[in-house]
Amino acid sequence: MLILSCNSDDESPQAVINGEYIGIFERGENNSNVELIFNNGNWRGESEVVKFPALCNGTYSSSGNVITFENACPWTAEFDWSLILTGEWNYSLDGNSLILTKTNGDKYTLTKQ
Repeated sequence: MLILSCNSDDESPQAVINGEYIGIFERGENNSNVELIFNNGNWRGESEVVKFPALCNGTYSSSGNVITFENACPWTAEFDWSLILTGEWNYSLDGNSLILTKTNGDKYTLTKQ
């Protein structure tokens, strides 16, 4: 007989983050409803407001409390490219709540579905 167990201490941060999240993206006084899906180092997302934030799909990795996004989509030049989900973000995961913050003040407040 073989018994296998899952111990969260052995899970990678990517495995812990895996799932579908909905919530809000905030920049200053503006916000938008968003959905992000994380799956073993890959992500995809949608925003209620076009290009606020600019979500599409790509890959991610994490180390400590920092998650680094790579965005795989081509973008046109008519908007603020700092709205593209890419680069380093601080994150905290508490139960079903995932919060991503960037040094410029951008913030995602997400709940796992």
